[in-house]
Amino acid sequence: MELIVFLVLLGLGYVFGRLSESRHYRAIIQREQELRVISVVPVKIPPPEYLRHESTLVCGSVVISVDYFKTVAASLRNIFGGRVGAYESLLDRARREAVLRMQDEARQLGAETIYNVKYETSRIGENAGKGLGSVEVLAYGTALIASTASK
Repeated sequence: MELIVFLVLLGLGYVFGRLSESRHYRAIIQREQELRVISVVPVKIPPPEYLRHESTLVCGSVVISVDYFKTVAASLRNIFGGRVGAYESLLDRARREAVLRMQDEARQLGAETIYNVKYETSRIGENAGKGLGSVEVLAYGTALIASTASK
């Protein structure tokens, strides 16, 4: 009976996890197209054409939880070794979502670009010590806003 419950939970985790992940990826791609006008660069010093712009800190944060299937798949990888693809897609979605939220904040401020972009990642909670519970990604950078004097 326990094996049947485990297999049912594993199957449900796989199906609903994949549906949720693919829906999230579609939304991310659409929003990336919309926010493409705000460039995001990791350089520390802005290009000379932006030196007269005003600057302000912008950030985007997201917490994404791990579904049951990814937890089981990662546990198997811990036994056999190798890359954990289930967590790679989780972190990819979290990073991209955090950047989108940061870009959205910059857009609301009227920014043209965000430079000196950095990421912070942290683990939030664990599944009873059996693996990653949720992951938080924080993206932050300096938004450059054209000042009224430079317009």
